[in-house]
This record gives sequence, C-alpha cells and structure tokens, in this order.
Amino acid sequence: MNRTAIISIILTVLLIAAGVGGFYALYDHYDGYKVKASSSLGEVSEKTKQSTASNSSKDLKTIIYESQKGVVQLEVTTSAGESLGSGFLYNDKGDVVTNAHVVQGAKKIIARTADGQQYEGYLIGMGDTTDVAVVRVPELAGRMPIPVEKKDPAEVGDEVIALGSPIGLQNTVTTGIISGVNREFTIDDFTYVDVYQISAPITKGNSGGPLIDKQTGKVLAINSAGTEEGSIGFSIPITNVYDKIISWSKNPDKVPPEMMTKKESPTPTEEPIKLYPGDGEYIVNYFYESLTIGDYVTAYSLLGSKRQLDISYEKFRKSYLHTVNATVDKISSTHNKDNEEATVTAFISTIERSGNQKTQSIPYKGTYKVGFENNQLKIISEELEKLK
Repeated sequence: MNRTAIISIILTVLLIAAGVGGFYALYDHYDGYKVKASSSLGEVSEKTKQSTASNSSKDLKTIIYESQKGVVQLEVTTSAGESLGSGFLYNDKGDVVTNAHVVQGAKKIIARTADGQQYEGYLIGMGDTTDVAVVRVPELAGRMPIPVEKKDPAEVGDEVIALGSPIGLQNTVTTGIISGVNREFTIDDFTYVDVYQISAPITKGNSGGPLIDKQTGKVLAINSAGTEEGSIGFSIPITNVYDKIISWSKNPDKVPPEMMTKKESPTPTEEPIKLYPGDGEYIVNYFYESLTIGDYVTAYSLLGSKRQLDISYEKFRKSYLHTVNATVDKISSTHNKDNEEATVTAFISTIERSGNQKTQSIPYKGTYKVGFENNQLKIISEELEKLK
C-alpha cells in the first residue's frame, strides 16, 4: 500500500471518530431538555379527555343500561285522575328529579324502578315558574344515582340520549343531538329560559327523564317539553337548576298538604297491583339486557321466589357465562282477565361461546309467566325451547 493510501485511511478514521464524538457531546448537552409543541392544534380539552377515558371503558350499550337503573316511571294521582311521567335518581338519598308539571297537584306519587319495584314517594321541592321538582323515595336511598354534569354546558352537535317512559313504555331510549341552545318560551305556569333544543323526540311520559351525554354517561338536562309533531324536544340544562335541587334535598320545602302524601317514610304500596300493558314484555327484555351486559345479580333478582328456589345464584350465573349476547327479536304478551299475570312469548337470538372459545348463534323460543310478588314485578316461571 502506498503512502498516499495510508494517509487517506488515517484521515477517514479521524473524521469518523470526530463525528461520533460530536454526536455524543450534543446528545449529552440536549438530553436534559424537553421539547414542547408550540402549536395548539390537536390539544385535547379536559372534557374530551374525560369523554375519551369514559369511552375506553364503557360502550353505548353499557351507558344506556347503567343509566336506565337510575330512571323511574312516576305514576301520579291527582284530583283530576292519574298521569305518568319520568324522573331520575341524582343522589344516594333516594331523591328523584323530575318536572314540576309532572307532580303538580299530586295526591299520591308512586315510583316504578327499572327492575319492576314500586314505592311511594313524596314531594320535597317544586319550582313556581321553573319546571323542576324533587320527589323523595326513601326506599331508593342507597341506590346508585346517575352522575350529573355540574359544570360544562352542552354544545350544539353534542350527541345525547333521552330516557323516559313515553306513553307508559318504561325506560324507552331515543337518541339525537343538541340542535339548539338558549331557547325561550312559556307553557302554562312555567317559563323556560336558556333551554336546549334536541333532535330526540319528547312525548307524553318522557317529561322529567334525563338527557344523557352519549360520551360521558352524565345527565346534561331534564327532558321537559316537545312539539306536536314529535320531532323536536326541549330540555332544561341541569347546570341551571342544580343549586335549587341541592337546596331542596338539604332543606325540604314546606309543601301544601294537597301536594304531599305523608311526611313519614312511605312503605311499598299495599294495594293490589295491576299489570300495565307491556309490563310483561318489558321485564323479559330487561332480563336479557341484564344478561348481555353481564349483570347477573339483577337478572337473578328478576326471577320469582319459586324459580330462585329451583336454582341458586351460583348455578344461574354459571349457566349464562357462555352467553356472549342475547337479543329479543320478537315478543308478545297476553294478560289474564284480572290483569294480575301475563304470559309472554319471546323469540331470542343468542351468541354463545363453546369450550374451545368458538362462538355460535343459537335461536330460542321462551314462554314466561310474569306477575307481582311483594309489589315487585317478577318472572314467575320460564320455559326455553331451542329452535333448529
């Protein structure tokens, strides 16, 4: 090798060494620095962070199911007759938020829960011109309330879920968006100011039910009014009336005698209970919704006492662990002449997991006897037939 080649090799090695040394020097120098983005594009708001976190742990079906547990159907007796409305638990004292027009003139208030139980409640606060009221149902104390959005108001375009009992169809779900804000109008004795306009329809019986944020599962507003066409609804933002609701719970108002049933803690009504149209279909649907969501405790609690004697909770739960999904495709019912018992026929599609973790679709036909036990709506008996 000649002298020129040797010098070239030596210079190349020196340059590489210098480059490597410079790289490590720069690395040591800047290693302690943290780079911050200067652009705000793509920054995530706190509300979005909460929504994302909520979405990662709960899907829409879970949000709806958990919210339904806190919704009640209110059966109100007045001097003019009986009417139906909705309400929702907002705290663990058994306090139910509803509309004032739902309980106006009430002589008796019965709250019917998602699992078919019925309890008597009494009014502890009602707005004079604001269409909001609170009914206390002592037997519901300790039950899980629906979380409430106390700070952030909704915006146009936010996706929402309206829950309630339109025309007596308990725990009906409609979805839509916030289609307008700051709406104002007057209906009878009540003035509505700064209310949300929603695309989810509000009909008779929906009033007083919660408007739920589809992303967070929190109550945004109280469903209060609808148009005759039924395509538009209006809801009172919970942020506008939350302080008033809290004050009624802490210091119940002195309500006129005709607006209350009794001051002492009411007990479950002892009058004979009649089935409403659709009660049997509702409780069977709720049974399968509970199974699909994995809430075996609620599903088991819907069974009558004789059925529970036949099968323990442990065996019941084990028998449904392989059921991934259960959907009621078709359902119908007939009542006996006294409306004390219903026979429900349902066709159910299930997705079931076998021992090798493969899933298969299996159809069933179910026949159920539904009635009341100790004022609670129960599935008294059931017969399942696997279809081909």
